[in-house]
Amino acid sequence: MDRLEAMRVFTRIVELGSFTRAADDLSLPRATLTHTIKRLEERVGAHLLQRTTRRVRPTRDGEVYYNHCVRLLADLDAVEADFREAAVVPKGRLRIDLASSLARKVVIPALPAFFARYPQIELDIGTSDRFIDLVQEGVDCVLRGGDLPDSMMVGRRVATLSQVTVASAAYVKRHGLPQTLAELKDGHLAVNWTSPTTRRASPLEFMVGKRLREVPLPAPVAVSGTEAYLACCEAGLGIAQFPRYRVEEELARGTLVELLPATPPPPFPISVVYQSQRQLPLRLRVFIDWIVDVMEDVH
Repeated sequence: MDRLEAMRVFTRIVELGSFTRAADDLSLPRATLTHTIKRLEERVGAHLLQRTTRRVRPTRDGEVYYNHCVRLLADLDAVEADFREAAVVPKGRLRIDLASSLARKVVIPALPAFFARYPQIELDIGTSDRFIDLVQEGVDCVLRGGDLPDSMMVGRRVATLSQVTVASAAYVKRHGLPQTLAELKDGHLAVNWTSPTTRRASPLEFMVGKRLREVPLPAPVAVSGTEAYLACCEAGLGIAQFPRYRVEEELARGTLVELLPATPPPPFPISVVYQSQRQLPLRLRVFIDWIVDVMEDVH
């Protein structure tokens, strides 16, 4: 195995934390990876990986060497891509993960136009609201709402959505229609949204002019999935907040009622997140550009 391929093997082992997982990912025998790393360590004159019973981690020298490898391989990929892409049609498989409501109501309905434009791209789509480790799970990009955590990933803002505070018609009949934020504290309930990552519950949020007000309310139920969040609200269990696109049909039917429109929730950012690379694969670049175009029509 040549030096560049050995570098690719080493970086994949570091990223996946396992010889076995890296071997599966690279479609190589595990023994080949073990031999490659042994020869690589002999060549650089340093111990690059340390093995525990649960995970393989880079040594201090390994971390330095990993960072150099990532930069060198990215430069090489960029040089080769510059020569290839002028004559290459975007093709290949992309693994993407979408927030479930965005997938169902926005992205998937628009996919026929994407495949008409890029017939040689295949999409492997996951839908969830949980945190996705792109490197560990082999995902090319994710589309997520909310503020992004600090990470080594790149986040590109694709939309900022207006939000509404809603309750079911049955809830309003039972508890009344609050006219002010102060009235919320008088016998009203919330459906608590909990972060799939931190498991912390978020209070209801309202913009009073340019000032953000948080209003925590008693909550009989807490959920961490958008579909369950909506179902609980429709069942009359409490007040909830959504991007307007997500509940516009329910508002039009009258099954949900908008509350306190003069003090709406803050805008909700939507971002596409992918690994930091100097040169993205062409199939990923065109997909991201397409997502940006699709989200321009969502408010």
